[in-house]
Amino acid sequence: MEEEGRGDTIVEFNKNNIPDDTVSSLLERIKLLEDELSSMRTRMDDAENREGNAANGDEIVAPLPTTKSFPSVRYRNEETRKRILITGGAGFVGSHLVDKLMLDGHEVIALDNYFTGRKKNVEHWIGHPNFEMVHHDVVNPYFVEVDQIYHLASPASPPHYMYNPVKTIKTNTLGTINMLGLAKRVKATVLLASTSEVYGDPEVHPQPETYWGHVNTIGPRACYDEGKRVAESLMVAYNKQENIKIRIARIFNTFGPRMHMNDGRVVSNFIIQALQDKPITIYGNGTQTRSFQYVTDLVDGLIKLMNSNYSLPVNIGNPEEHTIGQFATIIRDLVPGSTSEIVNLESQQDDPQQRRPDIRRAAEQISWAPQVHMKDGLLKTVDYFRAEIDRNKRGGKPVPEPVRLAGLESRR
Repeated sequence: MEEEGRGDTIVEFNKNNIPDDTVSSLLERIKLLEDELSSMRTRMDDAENREGNAANGDEIVAPLPTTKSFPSVRYRNEETRKRILITGGAGFVGSHLVDKLMLDGHEVIALDNYFTGRKKNVEHWIGHPNFEMVHHDVVNPYFVEVDQIYHLASPASPPHYMYNPVKTIKTNTLGTINMLGLAKRVKATVLLASTSEVYGDPEVHPQPETYWGHVNTIGPRACYDEGKRVAESLMVAYNKQENIKIRIARIFNTFGPRMHMNDGRVVSNFIIQALQDKPITIYGNGTQTRSFQYVTDLVDGLIKLMNSNYSLPVNIGNPEEHTIGQFATIIRDLVPGSTSEIVNLESQQDDPQQRRPDIRRAAEQISWAPQVHMKDGLLKTVDYFRAEIDRNKRGGKPVPEPVRLAGLESRR
């Protein structure tokens, strides 16, 4: 009877000229629902059997948990609740963005191929009715109905983006084209997570959005730098030609919990070295400068930019500037009892000598400014890495060494 009923359904669908692939998809969903109902009946029968055993004085076996508690989220009605896609949603920045948007009551779809993203970054949301985690690579098209797209997918530290430079370029070009094509089809607003690396080794300081940059197009960083520059060009082209609503965030150095321990960035390297009393390694004389922002400030800036009506690039960063040498000392001082010495090694090719954002446009156009003092954010990050090191030790895993790739260590 069940199969006969399904046949009747197919006939009825076909009378309405519904495509066969749609019918197949619907039947597959029906099958999944039937399987879920069967599973629920089994669990109910098991629960009844346990109750009967308890009444007869038999030994009770503790059931496996079947429910999961989630953080409390804001209630939104259909009018104010948005459906939001985040590429790179299981990554360092993407997972914090997931948290913020979920807590604010929106529906979130996180897309990730898990090259640098980790499912554990968003596991606390898996199973929530407003959240969906999808294993997908953005170099392939993806089809979904959404209101907003945050396009964050791309490896962002040199060891990661230099591991497969061709794939890095594809992610930032084909991936951006795919997200812009999706935005065109569903009339969504799309935000590109660009980077301060588009400025290269700048000759203007601090760097305003009007600065065109000073980039080596064939250097070791070019796959990432030029990939992001092309991505920005694609955004503007789609805006002019197809009238797509675009947002471009030029993200400066960012740190915080959920960073990879072995991503080769200066913050993670220095903290791990200081926690283990190993030498803190600086490439060059340590006079090159960086400005570091805490990840929650970045997430707030991305959301404000997305919800604005501004289409030109906007710097999102903390203008609090330090030399790398000063930064190494700051981190060592924040790790109680650390005996790490600071050593200087040979400088690296195309390592920018100055990096500080001019954030006047962010203040004027989206009313954004960083709120977390660098040292306060570093204390939270030190606690995170200390817990990660302890967890690895309990699991018998060696603590990752600071990462170098072809002699290049990240200064992001």
